[in-house]
Amino acid sequence: MRGKRVLLGITGGIAAYKIAFLIRLLKKNGAEVKVIMTPASCDFISPLVVSTLSGNPVGIEFWNKADGSWNNHVEYGLWADVLVIAPLTANTLSKMANGTCDNLLLATWLSMKSNTLVAPAMDLDMYAHPSTKENLQRLESFGIEIIPATSGELASGLEGEGRMAEPETIAKSIQEYFERQLDPWFTDKKVLITAGPTYEAIDPVRFIGNHSSGKMGIALARELAERGAEVHLILGPTKEQVDHERIQVTSVNSAEEMLKNVQELWKDCQLGIFSAAVSDYRPANVADQKIKKSDASLHIELVKNPDILLWAGEHKSSEQLLVGFALETENLLENGRKKLEKKQLNCIVLNTLQDNGAGFGVDTNKISILDNHNNLQEFELKTKTEVAADIVDYVKNYTTK
Repeated sequence: MRGKRVLLGITGGIAAYKIAFLIRLLKKNGAEVKVIMTPASCDFISPLVVSTLSGNPVGIEFWNKADGSWNNHVEYGLWADVLVIAPLTANTLSKMANGTCDNLLLATWLSMKSNTLVAPAMDLDMYAHPSTKENLQRLESFGIEIIPATSGELASGLEGEGRMAEPETIAKSIQEYFERQLDPWFTDKKVLITAGPTYEAIDPVRFIGNHSSGKMGIALARELAERGAEVHLILGPTKEQVDHERIQVTSVNSAEEMLKNVQELWKDCQLGIFSAAVSDYRPANVADQKIKKSDASLHIELVKNPDILLWAGEHKSSEQLLVGFALETENLLENGRKKLEKKQLNCIVLNTLQDNGAGFGVDTNKISILDNHNNLQEFELKTKTEVAADIVDYVKNYTTK
C-alpha cells in the first residue's frame, strides 16, 4: 500500500479500540493514514493514541474553539484515496443512509471523491433489525462497500452476528479495493511524465525559473500509477512530495538535465505526457561565484534551451502516444493547434491564465483537450486530481476509438 492515502473514520462503538491495530497494519504496509473521530468515539479510544500511531493530527470537531482554526472536510475528501469507517455504529449508519450531516466525519463522507468502505459493529439484535438491513442496502446502492460483521462474543455478553471484522480482515479488504482500481489497459504500460519548472542557473545563488509547482504533473503520475501503469516522473524543483510504488522519480533542475533523462527513457515508454514548464532560455554563461551588486544594471545574455517536447515528437514511433501542454495568455486555440502540429503530438492540453482558478501553484485547473483529429473537448474548473482523471480518460478513449 506504499503511497496510498487511507482516511479512517472512527465512530462511537466499543470496537473502536481495535482501530489502533488497524492503523499499525496500514502503516506497516506503507499507507499514509489520517483519522477523523466522532466526539462519541473519544470515549472508547484516545485521540492521542490515534494521532501517535497515524503520525497525523486527528480531526474531531469542525473547528478549534481555542484558536479558531478549522478542519476542512473538503480537503480531507480530496486527500484520501479511500475512506474507511470502522466501526460503523447503527447511529452513523442511519445518518449516512439518510444524508444527515452533523459532524466532521459525515461532512467529509459527503465530500468524498473516491469510494468508501464501512465495517459495521453493533449488538446482534441491532444488526439483525430490518432497519439496519435496509440502511446497509441503501449504502450499497450509493456504491459503498460493506465489510460484513462476523459472529462472536459481543460487548453485551451475548454471542452472535454483529462483531466488527478483525483489523487484519479490514486491511485485506482495503488492499483488495486498491487492486480493483487497476485498469487492465494501463497495467502493462510504461509512461513518461515531465512536471514542474526548470531552474536555469545564473550563478551559484540565482536562477531563471517560473512559478510552476509540478502539482498537475504529479496528479497525472498518481492517477496513472493508481490505474496500474509504471510511471517515470522527471520532476523539476518543487516542494511537492511523491511517494508511490509505481512511480519512479528523477529530480532535475535544468532543461538540459530534463532532456537528457527524456532521451534515455522515452524509447521504452508507450505514453508520454509532457506537462513541465520548461524555461525557454538559459544564461549563456554561468558565473562560478555569486555576482556582486555593483552597477545600476546587469546584462545577462540568454541562449535558447532545447525543445524537449519537439525532440520527443521527432523521435516518436507509430506505437507511442505523446501529449503536450500549452499554457497561454492569448489566442489559446490558435497557438495550441500550431504547437500540436509542429511537435507532432497526438493531443494537447490547453489552459490559460485568463481563467480564474487555473495556472501555477493552485489546486484547481480548467482545461480543454485538442487532438490531431481536430476534436476539441472542454472541461469545467476542477481540482487537479479530477483534471488528471479527465486527461487519462481522454488518452485511453483516444487510443480505443
